[in-house]
Amino acid sequence: MKTVSNIKRLLLFFLILGAINGCGYKPSAKFSRDAMGEKISTNVIISLQDPENTVFIKDAVDRAVIQVFQASLVDKSVSDSHLVIKIVSPAYSPIVYDKNGFVTGYRMSVILNITKQTKDESKSYNTRGFYDFSVAPNAIVTDQERYEAIGFAAQKALNSFVAQVSAEGARAKK
Repeated sequence: MKTVSNIKRLLLFFLILGAINGCGYKPSAKFSRDAMGEKISTNVIISLQDPENTVFIKDAVDRAVIQVFQASLVDKSVSDSHLVIKIVSPAYSPIVYDKNGFVTGYRMSVILNITKQTKDESKSYNTRGFYDFSVAPNAIVTDQERYEAIGFAAQKALNSFVAQVSAEGARAKK
């Protein structure tokens, strides 16, 4: 009885695998790698407002290059694409108030300007990331909370950039 059940499961697995293969599914990393190339270099311009977060953003960009684009980090002289990232405007604003009118929640908004340079072209992207965080009523936002919020919002902005590049790669294949 169990062997019949296992055979049915195996048959169902191959049927689903065949359907996915037959429909032409390709992961977004394939499209983004096609648009970016196999070798990528990065440069993060230091923000005068938040120099501490420049290192965090550089690390996040490098992780995205390796994990999402599945590409190698190389020197600019041998790269297929070069990314120049600049924090345009980190800003936080109150979004939640308690019954006494004290702010208990903030939204950090980060805009990144990312310039992708290849041998053939240079294209600029503006991506935005948000991160909501809470604080105790009538409390001051600490530098640590602010830096962490900028880092999380910048990571979301980078994810938006990855989605844009993947979409461009998918359109270029058609």
